[in-house]
Amino acid sequence: MRSIKQTNGSICSRMPLMDMRGKKVFVGLSGGVDSAVSAALLQQAGAKVTGVFIKGWYPPGMPCTWAAERRDAMRVAARLRIPFLTLDASAEYKKSVIEYLLAEYRAGRTPNPDVMCNRDVKFGAFYRFAKAHGADAIAMGHYRAGEKDQSYFLWAVPKDILEATLFPVGKMEKRKVRALAKKFNVPVAEKRDSQGVCFLGSVSVKEFLEHELGTDNPALLYTLGQRASLPDGPWYVVGKDVAKKEIHVSKTRPTAAREIAFTDANWFAEPSGATSAQYRYRGERVAGRIDGDRFRAAATLPEIPAPGQSVVFFRGDECIGGGIIAG
Repeated sequence: MRSIKQTNGSICSRMPLMDMRGKKVFVGLSGGVDSAVSAALLQQAGAKVTGVFIKGWYPPGMPCTWAAERRDAMRVAARLRIPFLTLDASAEYKKSVIEYLLAEYRAGRTPNPDVMCNRDVKFGAFYRFAKAHGADAIAMGHYRAGEKDQSYFLWAVPKDILEATLFPVGKMEKRKVRALAKKFNVPVAEKRDSQGVCFLGSVSVKEFLEHELGTDNPALLYTLGQRASLPDGPWYVVGKDVAKKEIHVSKTRPTAAREIAFTDANWFAEPSGATSAQYRYRGERVAGRIDGDRFRAAATLPEIPAPGQSVVFFRGDECIGGGIIAG
């Protein structure tokens, strides 16, 4: 796969800002509006676009929407008159996402399945598939700025893959994307955004865990610092014991220390350049610095870091890497 040089953006905020004429680009078509508009914009820029639906693994006996999503992706490809392919990544998804997720919850940690889905499936398996088919680049409908910013979920994607990825709607507002969808007359212009776990559609993490692990162990389902749904509250989870099937609660909201230990780091830039960290999706960024395998905050952290979750580091607005919270 040949590299397409890009300008005016950090590695977590790439956009195709050049003439794409003749470039072969494989776009991950999820069946949603963001990827549809991404494909249309690349086509408009002169790229030779191929739409690819990535099929994951789906739990037996639970609601499954992949066939409907694939149909919508095919309708988009037909409307744009571009080739359409299906990548069966079910083996990678089951191993890297499902088995990882269940193992982490059984160990009492709170994992981020979407992070591993991006690393190993949506970008990893897809990148290898596109490269094998002679693509110059891959493209995704992820947002890299604003209210919909998904940089938090991309920290684990290898740097070389991100450098070969285009994000056509990366810095747009959602309303602009919707307007473009109507302009391009794509058939999913009015489709609602997906809210579920990566590839699980409308199935929530809680529903999936209860289906796979049962409902008799509250320690599997609660995160440290989370508010527990118990009588006479509010109650907050301050500890848990998976083996004993117990959660420990307090009416006092737990306070955190001033540092976050992390493992499995992936860097896009020099770690010492970090000036802030985000350790919950949509959580506030906290000022501080990297010291080895720890992030030392400038003040007491607003919430307890949950072991297994992601901590993502920034230099200003630039994402420079991340890791998994230890514990």
